[in-house]
Amino acid sequence: MTAIQTAQSLGDRQRPIYWMGGSKGGVGKSMMAIATLDYLLERGTSVCLVESDTSNPDVWKVYKDVVPVELINLDESDGWIDLVNVCEQHSDRVVVVNTAARNNLAVTQYGQTLGTCLGELGRKLVALWMINRQRDSLELLQEFIEAVPTADVHVVRNGYFGAESKFELYNSSKTRGSVESRGGKSVTLPDLADRVADDLTERRLPLAAAVKSLPIGNRAELTRWRSEVRKVLAEVLD
Repeated sequence: MTAIQTAQSLGDRQRPIYWMGGSKGGVGKSMMAIATLDYLLERGTSVCLVESDTSNPDVWKVYKDVVPVELINLDESDGWIDLVNVCEQHSDRVVVVNTAARNNLAVTQYGQTLGTCLGELGRKLVALWMINRQRDSLELLQEFIEAVPTADVHVVRNGYFGAESKFELYNSSKTRGSVESRGGKSVTLPDLADRVADDLTERRLPLAAAVKSLPIGNRAELTRWRSEVRKVLAEVLD
């Protein structure tokens, strides 16, 4: 699909809010946000980033000079008001929200502020929910689904924690059945070599810049990973 076709396609439907969830640290929310931003930008999509991990705004640091960005604390009711207003102000853009750890409590308390405005905003909420292999990943996912029943939810197994087959708890769970019965998909984010992931973190480079400036071996690994990620994201974003 060309950039023009992508833009026209987006114009024919609700512009989504992509919610990078997981509600705990270390499950890969920031990497998923970076991959999603890269995927959308490569397709010519206009994007606005909302970074809610205000104590460690890694994604904000990477993309603050690339796309419009807002740093919003979603642990407070005022932050949810700000989020709704940002979505309205950037009505011509897809919004990507990178969430902080322990965000589910705030979602339960204040999520209705966003949920009740989706129709007026002409938006739909699409959650890309990152999980590891631990039971609390499933429990937090179920809490989110109950708190925001109108969200489209896709589950992303982080390949950093092992192959898809190693996610036995999720793969055989009622939660997976519930997600997929609602039209959600279960996909796996490919693992990226640690040394390349560390390079991205240290240099704070957007992926499009990193594939041009890292050492040749690192670039090759990043190019491989980026290609695999695009296949995954095509399943849940297109």
